[in-house]
Amino acid sequence: MKKKKVLLALSGGLDTSFCAVYLAREKGMEVHSAIVNTGGFSEDELEQVSIHAAKLGIVTHTVLDVTADYYLKCIRYMIFGNVLRNRSYPLSVSSERTFQAIALVNHARKHGFGCIAHGSTAAGNDQVRFDLVIQVLAPDMEILTPIRALQISREDETGYLREHGIEMNPETVKYSINQGIWGTSVGGKETLNSGDELPEEAYPTEVTGTGSELITLEFDRGEPVALNGRRAEPVEVIRDLGKMAAPWGVGRDVHVGDTIIGIKGRVGFEAAAARIIIDSHLALEKHVLTRWQLYWKEQVGSWYGMFVHEAMYLEPVMRDLEQFLKSTQKNVSGIVTVRLRPYHFTVTGVESRFDLMKPEFASYGEMNLAWSSAEVDGFTKILGNQQRIWFAVNGFGE
Repeated sequence: MKKKKVLLALSGGLDTSFCAVYLAREKGMEVHSAIVNTGGFSEDELEQVSIHAAKLGIVTHTVLDVTADYYLKCIRYMIFGNVLRNRSYPLSVSSERTFQAIALVNHARKHGFGCIAHGSTAAGNDQVRFDLVIQVLAPDMEILTPIRALQISREDETGYLREHGIEMNPETVKYSINQGIWGTSVGGKETLNSGDELPEEAYPTEVTGTGSELITLEFDRGEPVALNGRRAEPVEVIRDLGKMAAPWGVGRDVHVGDTIIGIKGRVGFEAAAARIIIDSHLALEKHVLTRWQLYWKEQVGSWYGMFVHEAMYLEPVMRDLEQFLKSTQKNVSGIVTVRLRPYHFTVTGVESRFDLMKPEFASYGEMNLAWSSAEVDGFTKILGNQQRIWFAVNGFGE
């Protein structure tokens, strides 16, 4: 009897390794796998995952690189919108899962797989993100989720693999790491409660920076195009900035938020490049955009980020929001200076030919050249007119 073929989303971690063995041994399936790289894996790391796939008994393994597409269709809009979930988390894993799911569907269609498997648990957001994309783009395709279906613990997964001759790296078992170009998430026993601190060794990058370092980041129409004067494609700028800044321990935090399914979730993350780029981009915008552009951008950016997080990237309104965000970036060009210190960074200055902070008009708190004191008196009187009428009619009360 011919075995049923399944395409497994393989990261090389504990959960997906368990899925590979379980689907082959317990379900009698022919397991093929793909790792979807969103910019977080080096060539050596990808090769190690391929070797691991062979040890797991996987029939074929494929690397799907969607980094450029992921940047073009999502990351740059999150930069335009200065998107930070709960003022902290740059939606690294939240956004990349959609693009990984799209890549899996396309690969499955191309190679005739009738079902897709992933290693998401029953409690997190990723199960919704993977399932929703597959259901929307390939409603005829079967979805298999062994970890979710079995409600199995990481300890039991480790034991099962050991019984079948597979020994996992202890560090892989201890922490669940998801890495992409926009950041790396870290989950472990410390993030399962509200009070414990993630230890230093949980983060993927060792902190070695001392003293301080001044760097420059250049934007062209809202996109990062140069680091320390060296021009490159945005993806390369992001990657180089991450390598440069992560050893300073910047861009780290523990995100606490509401999951799609309605529970509170806690996860650590390291996103040096994303946090620096977003803070720098916002600082530049404060200089070159009007108050109402900034106001409405904040509203639209917040909605865009929420829809990305809530697995709604494919919703058509997202394309409308993207057009608005893109249109606001025409003058968001210039150079931003950032000082790095251990576990901290500061935006120190902005240079742009579109800077609206012009001394020839006025210096805030000092002198002005564009209006008289009498004009300010009249302006203030008109501005307060409706409030003055309201209090005249209603009194001051308490």
